[in-house]
Amino acid sequence: MVDVRRVKLPGVGVLHTFITDDGGKVGVIAHRSGHSDLITFADDEGGPDAAKVSLRLNEDEAHTLAELLGGTQITESLTALDQIPGLSIDWFTVDYEDHIAGQPLGNPADRGIAGLTVVAVVRGESANPAPAADFKVFPGDTLVVAGSPEKVAKAFAFFRTGELKSKTVNAPPGG
Repeated sequence: MVDVRRVKLPGVGVLHTFITDDGGKVGVIAHRSGHSDLITFADDEGGPDAAKVSLRLNEDEAHTLAELLGGTQITESLTALDQIPGLSIDWFTVDYEDHIAGQPLGNPADRGIAGLTVVAVVRGESANPAPAADFKVFPGDTLVVAGSPEKVAKAFAFFRTGELKSKTVNAPPGG
């Protein structure tokens, strides 16, 4: 029987991890927003975790993977117990091609995302809580954000593309 460790991540969801027979570690972060992160890494006690891999799955993809592996939807049920209505706390890891890479963080409200807070920026082994608007974001940084699920999704889209999806009023047909 595999020993699965369960850790509640307040405002985020639940982390489940286990060690494989060959010494690797596998984890799933079931976010309250519905998506999951599948993570794997070597469990070397002699140094930092090596060979990390992270894969973000939407709700349908996570269910499909669970079915392919012969699992159940226990994670979904447990996550439902930890929900706070209307609040989502999530992480955004900055890639080199992301719009936000190399840019100051700015104020989300000034960018059309009022009601969203960047709680912290994690860089390496250190966290920068409540970063100022002039805090420069680099590839590899992880932004911890809090807001409604819709605003978190809007912020993530902006961080990736630099564009805010908004409804166009009085747009001509076909244009």
